[in-house]
This record gives sequence, C-alpha cells and structure tokens, in this order.
Amino acid sequence: MLRKKKHVYCHHASEYEIQFFDVDSMNIMWHGHYVKYLEMARCAFLDEIHYTYDVMKEKGYGWPIVQLNLKYVKPELFRQKIRVELALVEYETCIRIDYIIRDVATNEKLTAGSTTQVAVEIKSGERSEERRVGKECTSWCR
Repeated sequence: MLRKKKHVYCHHASEYEIQFFDVDSMNIMWHGHYVKYLEMARCAFLDEIHYTYDVMKEKGYGWPIVQLNLKYVKPELFRQKIRVELALVEYETCIRIDYIIRDVATNEKLTAGSTTQVAVEIKSGERSEERRVGKECTSWCR
C-alpha cells in the first residue's frame, strides 16, 4: 500500500545533549522526557517565525496539545547529542507537527512522533478558528 506524501510547510532543527537529570539508572533517557525535547524544538521554531506562546497569549489564544504520538526506535543515552527535526504539516484547523529525533554523529533515527494543537480562546475556553500560525509560517518559509 502506498502512502500519500505529506505536504510540509516549514522545517526546523534544534540540537541538544541528553542531560543527567533526564536519564534513568541505566543512563537511558526516561520515556516521559522525550516530550520535553519536542517542546524545546517547537518553541525554538515558534521563536524563528516570531509567533511565540507569549504572542499567542497577547492575541488571546492558547494552543493546548490535544494529541501526542511517539515511536521509540532506539534509546537515547546520557550525553548523547541529538537533533530534533520538525516539520509543520498542517495549520488550517490545527497545528500539526511531525518530529524525528536523530543522533547528531550518525544521523541515525532514534524516535519519531507528532503533536497536534488546537486554538482555544483564553477568555471563553472555546475552540477557535485562529489561523495566524499558518500565515506566519508560510511567510517565513518563503
């Protein structure tokens, strides 16, 4: 079965070193900490397109994560240098970002995942049709 290739609107990559406080007694990063590295890369991406969480809040919107998927391919180890690559694949009705975490030295894929966020009006708590991220991203990517 052939998969339809996703359209990617923007790319971003950030590099990190796995810290001691993120690993277990076997020096393997604890599975719950992977989300933190995705969040750090997502925040760096939002900084680049000048649409940070502070800007979202100023405009009256929150963007909570409503879905998170992770596939652990290979463990990440203490002091390992990783690159979190992200691709914005949807922004019309939500922000959907696909991630691949790779070893910096070998480029080996370690983890794959995705997050989905929806716009929520802070005052009402209701979902919104806010589409500013898409406008920011498409202008930045050109």
